[in-house]
Amino acid sequence: MPFDSSTPAPSGRDLANRRALGTWLLIMAGLIWVMVALGGATRLTGSGLSIMEWAPLSGALPPLSQAEWQRLYDLYRTIPQYQLVNAGFGIEGFKQIFWLEWSHRLWGRMLGLAFALPLAWFWLRGRIPQGLGPRLVLLLLLGGAQGGVGWFMVASGFDADRTAVSPYRLVAHLGLALLLYGVVLWTALSLLRPARSGPRQPAGLRRLAHLTAALVVLTLLAGGFVAGLKAGLTYNTFPLMDGEWVPPGYAELSPFLHNFTANIAAVQFNHRLLATLTGLAALAAAAWGWRALAPGFARGALLALGGTVALQYALGVATLLLVVPVWLGTLHQAVAVGVLSAVLAALHALRPPRP
Repeated sequence: MPFDSSTPAPSGRDLANRRALGTWLLIMAGLIWVMVALGGATRLTGSGLSIMEWAPLSGALPPLSQAEWQRLYDLYRTIPQYQLVNAGFGIEGFKQIFWLEWSHRLWGRMLGLAFALPLAWFWLRGRIPQGLGPRLVLLLLLGGAQGGVGWFMVASGFDADRTAVSPYRLVAHLGLALLLYGVVLWTALSLLRPARSGPRQPAGLRRLAHLTAALVVLTLLAGGFVAGLKAGLTYNTFPLMDGEWVPPGYAELSPFLHNFTANIAAVQFNHRLLATLTGLAALAAAAWGWRALAPGFARGALLALGGTVALQYALGVATLLLVVPVWLGTLHQAVAVGVLSAVLAALHALRPPRP
């Protein structure tokens, strides 16, 4: 796999260092998971545009005076989201959406410190295994870049013709968050379970797991476009889309590929289709693993994959039928990270021994 370490098998003190680093990275993965869920909540409540300034340092403090609250509220009243969606909800209504976005940004700052400070400590004490340091530094830099990508996304919502952020920038922000999460989790697993102890056979099961992983990633990104276009607020029937398997407006945009990212009917249909294919592949992998593998981590990971995908599919249908309540939409986004976790654990567990 692309994120496997090429360092020699650990022993003695090196093994203890790897366990400490792996545990820290698992905690970091959990913090990123919470960050993704918070991001979903800010999007669903329309809170993301409430803070119109990017102040990486001073922004860690909330408004400390009524005059500062009024200044920020007056700024917010200049953008289309206030004028077309939230006009007249008053400064108290503004405070409600402000606190959620502020919490999201504060969590991001805390993530940076929770990564940078232990990394420096491990580095200064010489406890980072050979070859792993550059990857950890790159993860730190990408985490910082994620803050910039987040602001790039938020700034798109201030345009004169928008009441929400650009779907393309939202997917870029979500995609980078999931990439960071995936690499952090994979690195943690490699530190805690360095041996490639997966079965040599059946190779077909390993290929099915890789196919399922590809479908999971595509489904997650397609879900980002559903969120960005608010496509879940239409076609609130299942399994048909207002009485049709394929909605009549599926290909109404030109060029055709534009439908995949800008056409509500096509975006929702594609997400449904990819989710269904992912569910079938995951359940098939889980059943195969149950039959072909002995009890252990690999078998458990495949069963967890099947279970989390089934749960996520049910949550997706419920979210659609109930027209995306905030709590359920947030839960749906959070469990999506659980699906990614399960498929990564399955891929890691199925790595065959080196020749």
